[in-house]
Amino acid sequence: MATPHINAEQGDFAETVLMPGDPLRAKFIAETYLDDVKQVCDVRNMFGYTGLYKGKPVSVMGHGMGIPSCSIYVHELIKEFGVKNIIRIGSCGAVHDDVKLMDVIIAMGASTDSKVNRIRFNQHDFAAIADFGLLETAVNEARAQQVPVRVGNVFSADLFYSPETDLFDKMEHLGMLGVDMEAAGIYGVAAELGAKALTILTVSDHIKRGEKLSAEDRQISFAQMMNVALETAIKL
Repeated sequence: MATPHINAEQGDFAETVLMPGDPLRAKFIAETYLDDVKQVCDVRNMFGYTGLYKGKPVSVMGHGMGIPSCSIYVHELIKEFGVKNIIRIGSCGAVHDDVKLMDVIIAMGASTDSKVNRIRFNQHDFAAIADFGLLETAVNEARAQQVPVRVGNVFSADLFYSPETDLFDKMEHLGMLGVDMEAAGIYGVAAELGAKALTILTVSDHIKRGEKLSAEDRQISFAQMMNVALETAIKL
């Protein structure tokens, strides 16, 4: 049965859903990497698709920008459509000096300035972490493909244009690898509903150095991240 935000039917989604922020990126992934693709939802142009990768069912759907948006879609996918594994695939800004453009980061944990996980945990701190099985599988796939990855903590920000510019120095001091806007929220929803989640990110810019990827470099690094994510998805 359709939900307020996903007009799909039971059985339309595979157990594993890859989730970029941009719904047009979801469309690109489905058309480029999957066979026998079917579009299963399009409410508010948040496109979702299901197809086959190497003969195994995989879905891909956009989740929008920020924790409020991604939390809605992840919640409904897990609770209403029986999705068991969520793999966020997106971009991030680097804050650590030895993290470079095009690096692939696997978010073992996700700190945040959002209050959503405190709300879930009676105002206490909640450790927003990836599922270890997904994490281990993705790291092994990256090694098999000779894709160098960084594994560690990221920061999921509520504000894209943050006035707290001194916070980036503190992130680097604490060993955080990059900044996104969704990982901590997705990990919280998955934990609450008993599902598994992982975030894989490509470094598209370096916040402190002002560096940004070109369009060509984005495509190359995106392909590396996608190959790792897809091979992870079919081994779950």
